[in-house]
Amino acid sequence: NRERAKEEMNGPPENDLCSICHSHFTAPCQANCSHWFCGNCIMLVWRHGSTLQPCKCPLCRRPISLLVPTEDTIRNRSDSAVSEVLANLETYNRYFGGRSTSLIQRMQDLPFLLRRLLREMMDPQRTLPLVIRARVYIAMILSVVYIVSPIDIIPEGVLGVVGLLDDLLIALICFLHVAALYRSVLYFRHAGS
Repeated sequence: NRERAKEEMNGPPENDLCSICHSHFTAPCQANCSHWFCGNCIMLVWRHGSTLQPCKCPLCRRPISLLVPTEDTIRNRSDSAVSEVLANLETYNRYFGGRSTSLIQRMQDLPFLLRRLLREMMDPQRTLPLVIRARVYIAMILSVVYIVSPIDIIPEGVLGVVGLLDDLLIALICFLHVAALYRSVLYFRHAGS
């Protein structure tokens, strides 16, 4: 199961096909909506529409603001076709990956970012910057301390279930902050220099 989770972050599901070309993946990348595409295929979708706006996922129609290539694709950078795809993905990410997104978009991206972050933090071969790792741990510890502490903005003892709203809000803010940190790491990794 751990090996499967590691594969999921490093590549698309084993027997899956690109939903654009309906063929096996070549230079696969994962969009912020968690769907996988051939790098060249998703670039064709983007160029077919307006290149001034992010393309929409062909499956869920969400705007794609970040495309993350697999580790294998990055390792094959010496192949000229793969190198061209990676350059196109970096260009796309430079245009759209650094933009601030709406709260709704951030909430929709939470599962993608938190799953990848958790797998990366659990994988000893991955190197998440120490500063980011420390900020993630501090945010998580502070939110847990607030949630378990008896001192609340809205006390549960007085308002019952409604009193849990502040705890949920703190947890949501923590997750959004951690996801934003990790998104910035992915942006700098995959937007080139």
